[in-house]
Amino acid sequence: MTHEILTPGEMGEADSRTIAAGPCDGYGLMLNAGAAIARHLLAEHGDASIFHVLCGPGNNGGDGYVIARLLAESSATVDVWSSAAPKPRTDAARALQDCPVQARPIGEFRPVPGSLVVDALFGAGLNKAVTGEAAAAIVRANEAPVKRVAVDVPSGLDGLTGQPLGTVFEATSTITFFRKKPGHLLYPGRHLCGALTVADIGIRDDVLQDIQPRCFENTPDFWQALLPAPQANTHKYKRGHVAVFSGGATATGAARLSALAAARSGAGAVTLLSPAEALGVNAAHLTSIMLSRCDHPEDLRTFIETRKASSFVLGPGFGIGEKARDFALALLRNESAKLVLDADAITSFRDHPEILFNGSRSASEIRLVLTPHEGEFGRLFPDIDEKDMPSKVERARAAAARAHAIVIYKGADTVVASPDGRAAINTNGTPLLATAGSGDVLAGLAAGLMAQSMPAFEAACAAVFIHGAAARHLHFGLIAEDLPAAAAFVLSDLLGNLVQE
Repeated sequence: MTHEILTPGEMGEADSRTIAAGPCDGYGLMLNAGAAIARHLLAEHGDASIFHVLCGPGNNGGDGYVIARLLAESSATVDVWSSAAPKPRTDAARALQDCPVQARPIGEFRPVPGSLVVDALFGAGLNKAVTGEAAAAIVRANEAPVKRVAVDVPSGLDGLTGQPLGTVFEATSTITFFRKKPGHLLYPGRHLCGALTVADIGIRDDVLQDIQPRCFENTPDFWQALLPAPQANTHKYKRGHVAVFSGGATATGAARLSALAAARSGAGAVTLLSPAEALGVNAAHLTSIMLSRCDHPEDLRTFIETRKASSFVLGPGFGIGEKARDFALALLRNESAKLVLDADAITSFRDHPEILFNGSRSASEIRLVLTPHEGEFGRLFPDIDEKDMPSKVERARAAAARAHAIVIYKGADTVVASPDGRAAINTNGTPLLATAGSGDVLAGLAAGLMAQSMPAFEAACAAVFIHGAAARHLHFGLIAEDLPAAAAFVLSDLLGNLVQE
């Protein structure tokens, strides 16, 4: 499975490099694209009463004319509807010339039940709203009881950001080429694309060596080789020691969820750092998780010196305020400590973000992971907003660079970003994770993988994927307490035979 994601600009570069290398010219790539889609349509929708192909003036429309010709040659009933003629002497004009189906004005397009509409109006590079007769045709297609297939991206959708630019074709399926684009995976684009297929049109993988994409789909082949697997001579402290800070006596459950998730991730030892007032409550609920009193930064320093924990979770149920800031900054000053900052700990820095960022920048390597949901992201990065930066990927990258941290920007389309510009879009999320305590489990998984020496960016990506896969394993009715054990099953499958018995 390929995991690289190309921006529309990078996809244009892939096309250009392929054409320059030969033997395919631009029209050859267009023929390949049209043929791939026509094959798909005939295989999946051959029973359609009529194929309506909506064609724009650019290369997307050229693909449409090739599709229409091939469908007609297969004896399918085809109507072609044009929003505007292609420019003379372009590949799209050549495709129109070769198409035996007479194009009609798109204003006359009226879909009927049982037909299929192919959207070949505008491609991924569209940067303005669709207007006029083309927009009206999209509305009619969306309202009709028909199947709707988009070529490359649905017309009216920004292929870079996944955001609508106005009227958008609501596809039941989308067929794109070579690699996915960010707009296919970021909401609401992911919903508007429907089922997504990536077609081979003759672009070779080696063009990626020159393009060097920095955005990826968060699939296991991106980080699986870095998963920590216990060896025959491993003892518990070689497998990493995670410490999780607990809140007060009435707010201990969230930290225990994080601790359990860290243990299920494979960490050899996990300790709950508890204030004195909550020691009794926590002791009554813990078995394999160790417990240590920690009320002040001095207690934390002593713990680090004597117990050698390398990874910490601060935030779940901890409370907002100076104490959270003091513990976080103490850990950032310790060169051996890796820190996952979640929930209350993130909000504790809403009025003092630069204190946190300066503490992180002083480290020689990336040791901080932030896990904000939309609200927490807005508190910590109030000026990095959707209005000025509509791409969630770019917002996450900007936040990661500013904070000198790995940012897990949570949501239905969670994005993981690194200060070096790498970003991964997660695609296995599920609304089943919209339950109390779910985020606490994610924080523990990330800390547990980092404690086992997995690099921070890959550990964050793996934790997000495992979190989603665990929820899908459990199905409806899951609660956060179910997730750590399910995550262990997912990890076991991912590690396969790497665990030495």
